[in-house]
Amino acid sequence: MAKARLLSAVILALASLLGIWAFISPFFSAQRPQVAAMGMAHADDAPLIFVLLLGLCLVVIVASLETRQMDAQLVAVLGVLVGINSVLRLVPGPAGFSAVFFLPILCGYVFGADFGFLVGALSLLLSGLLTSGIGPWLPFQMFAAGWSGMVGGWIPRPPSRPRLELGMLAGWGLLSGFLFGAVMNLWFWPYLMAPGEATAAWQPGAGLVGTLVRYGVFYLTTSLWWDAGRGIGNVLLLLLLGAPVLRLLRRFHDRFHFTTLA
Repeated sequence: MAKARLLSAVILALASLLGIWAFISPFFSAQRPQVAAMGMAHADDAPLIFVLLLGLCLVVIVASLETRQMDAQLVAVLGVLVGINSVLRLVPGPAGFSAVFFLPILCGYVFGADFGFLVGALSLLLSGLLTSGIGPWLPFQMFAAGWSGMVGGWIPRPPSRPRLELGMLAGWGLLSGFLFGAVMNLWFWPYLMAPGEATAAWQPGAGLVGTLVRYGVFYLTTSLWWDAGRGIGNVLLLLLLGAPVLRLLRRFHDRFHFTTLA
């Protein structure tokens, strides 16, 4: 079982390293990358990133089946949860609210970091297909949502402390709402041309501190309000619906999870 967990951790680490490199690679350019339209940022490398990410997701599933961390029934549960979560993304809400982070966080908490990553990443893929939201931004959204579910699997599990449990989940829900927006901005920010807002645009050669200052100005003036709506929405959903959904997910976990003894 320890080897199986180590294998899953290695695959998740590879996927995360791929995502981190995809987000930060433009910052290593000596000049601002040029694109025909802002929505086409990363148009040259996004297809390759998408294929590699999807391949790693499939490797996680196959490896989990081979190492008995998952069986066919749990894979079916994964498919159902991905389908439900992709529909939740369509639920309208104020500001940047989105219900799509609710299930990945809870699934990661109950089933583990790899399961939470899969629910988050594959939900964004399916919802993109349902809404025709296919573009260079999609693999970056999949990474960011997958990380939200993955970190959910790292939250400590206090014994017999349901209020503390919900409080920690809600705390991560709030933080992940802000982090999702802050991370997703990076997929297009290096491509941003804003002569009238020079202090908010990336400047090649500005150095780490200068880049952070410029990005801070950009984030505070363009993204903070929407991310606050997303984070507060996560908190409300987790506090109101977290307990019954956790009971349901744990019932599935206890029914389909098994351990092979030597």
